[in-house]
Amino acid sequence: MRNNKNIIAPKEHHIHEECGVFGVFSETNADVASLAYYGLYALQHRGQESAGIAVNDDGVFSFFRDEGLVHEVFSPQRLQALGRGNIVVGHIRYATTGSDRKRNAQPIVINHHKGRMALAHNGNLTNSYELRTQLERTGSIFHTTTDSEVIAYLIVQERLRSPSIEAAVHAAMGRIEGAYSLVIASPSKLIAARDPYGFRPLCMGKTGDGKIVFASESCALDAVGAVFLRDIAPGEIVTVSYDGIRSDTWHCGSRPKRLCVFELIYFSRPDSVVDGTPVTEARQRAGAFLAEEHPVDADVVIGVPDSGLDAALGYARASGIPYGIGFTKNKYIGRTFISPTQEQREVGVNIKLNPIRSVVEGRRVVLIDDSIVRGTTCRGIIDLLRQAGAREIHMRVSAPPFVAPCYYGTDIDSAENLIANHHSVAEIAELIGVDSLGYLSMEHLIQIAGTDGAFCTACFGGAYPTAVPSHRNKDRFEQKLTHRKTSGEGSTCQTARS
Repeated sequence: MRNNKNIIAPKEHHIHEECGVFGVFSETNADVASLAYYGLYALQHRGQESAGIAVNDDGVFSFFRDEGLVHEVFSPQRLQALGRGNIVVGHIRYATTGSDRKRNAQPIVINHHKGRMALAHNGNLTNSYELRTQLERTGSIFHTTTDSEVIAYLIVQERLRSPSIEAAVHAAMGRIEGAYSLVIASPSKLIAARDPYGFRPLCMGKTGDGKIVFASESCALDAVGAVFLRDIAPGEIVTVSYDGIRSDTWHCGSRPKRLCVFELIYFSRPDSVVDGTPVTEARQRAGAFLAEEHPVDADVVIGVPDSGLDAALGYARASGIPYGIGFTKNKYIGRTFISPTQEQREVGVNIKLNPIRSVVEGRRVVLIDDSIVRGTTCRGIIDLLRQAGAREIHMRVSAPPFVAPCYYGTDIDSAENLIANHHSVAEIAELIGVDSLGYLSMEHLIQIAGTDGAFCTACFGGAYPTAVPSHRNKDRFEQKLTHRKTSGEGSTCQTARS
């Protein structure tokens, strides 16, 4: 193994999930809070910092949101306190704009002149700073530091001069830019909307007893016994009420489709189908492309759990090298696992992942992962394989190198922190301690859906679909809330009549 003592590994920062949204409309009074709980549980991989549920019982809204995993935030007693209803909106969060503080948990619930509204948002706006400044100048008072509240205020502003909530959403969509998949509850309607680029997934299903369900991924439909109906089209607004289902396509086709390609590489659950593409098949296809681009003589192919497993299987099938389960993963390490010192961080890697010695000892190993961000987590995993007796390690990555920040909801906020901007592929290989390193090409990346996909690839050096934000700091709104007290939403269940 080569080693370059002059290359210093920066602190690791793995790509984080984004957010997940979920909503249900029932024509009868039902335990919709429990449906939201199970739907959010299925979407937990998309965010582990906070969770929230808002129940609408024929115009009476009850909601609760707090920091933590879904099962930490919602005990059986807490779910029961939310009560029954006919509409529910749920959200799980990873902070991409605004901090992970309790006040930024969603859904956002707002009282206004024409009723009440609960909104859950997945994505990130690119013109949120300008819009928020405009809203503040006209008297809007913000209680969070998220761009999601900007969307909520714009919809409320438009609702005051629009004939319906769906017309207000349409008008607001004419003012916002960037990525947004929304689920919105009004006193009598449930609305789902997706930005015209289709950056983030959003789909619709139906339960056996007629409930309409919206979710970030199809796996959440499966979790509540709903049958997948279709994806929400980029730019589409779907409204569900006692009058039925209505689709408005005012914004459809106004922008080229640009689904975030990392949804297929990493974010989405393997059992989900995103815009018609089974995620597990896309990842296996990426692995097959890697085998074509970066062949190597080896004895076994293994993947880093969990997102590297399907790509490893694809690589093994295409190359003819046997596939093996190279690691066992501890399933009981949650988001609160803390590693404050270097010694504890090193022990932490061993606790989370442990190599299976009988699979790798004395063998030439192909190791598949979805990405390399800063490099030190990879180095820790590779050190574990060396200690388990791997003779050679050839790393293959099922995405191109990250070279640019993302402004659409993926937590890649600084080009300065990306290892590929400071080192060549050969240097990165030396830095992380592998015998060879290969990344998926851009050419094959856009083919992982089975055809030449219409993806956003900006973080890999592709063009940004929108204008780049003028203010790019993830926590750009924090200064606006200095000295303001938090509202204490995580301490009580709030109920009011709209």
